Amino acid sequence: MESRRITVGDRVWTVRVGGNESRHHVVLLPDAGDPADVYDEVCARLQTSDLRTIVIETAEGLDTTTVFAILDELRVPWANLVGCGAGAALAWQLAARGFGRFMSLIAAGSGHPATPGADGTIADSSCPPVEIPTTLLATKRLPPELAEASGRHVYGEFRLVPVDVADVATEAGSELATEIVLRTSFW
Repeated sequence: MESRRITVGDRVWTVRVGGNESRHHVVLLPDAGDPADVYDEVCARLQTSDLRTIVIETAEGLDTTTVFAILDELRVPWANLVGCGAGAALAWQLAARGFGRFMSLIAAGSGHPATPGADGTIADSSCPPVEIPTTLLATKRLPPELAEASGRHVYGEFRLVPVDVADVATEAGSELATEIVLRTSFW
């Protein structure tokens, strides 16, 4: 994958881009503390499905404004959005506030911000609903019973997939890639 450095404001972000030039982009957002190569296995699988991957290497300090600026710099008008853990929490916010910018959402281990998390707290009760097809992977950190509540905040097709792991990106990369391919296919 090609590594690019993109300046947004006063910070430089490293973004890894791979795959053939395509209209079909997948933006992958990592969990806090994940290594830069956390999505390499997933990206390799996606690229064989003719998807172009964009991985922002760190979740530290990443916000919606920065992600939109990075996509603008890369000239990506719309994309499929994927996130794990903290990256999933941000992906929900992006999908809820970026109508027309994203085609689908695949979130792992973090439900819609207006629903209670595993500790019972609600991260953002004012977060709007998501209006795109969405897949939520329930994990050991977000059990299916809690994950189900996110369906009320998706105004589109909602799919809940239980995966019996704590960290989907490192422990269930092939399952994550499969869910992304299923969600990005138009058949």
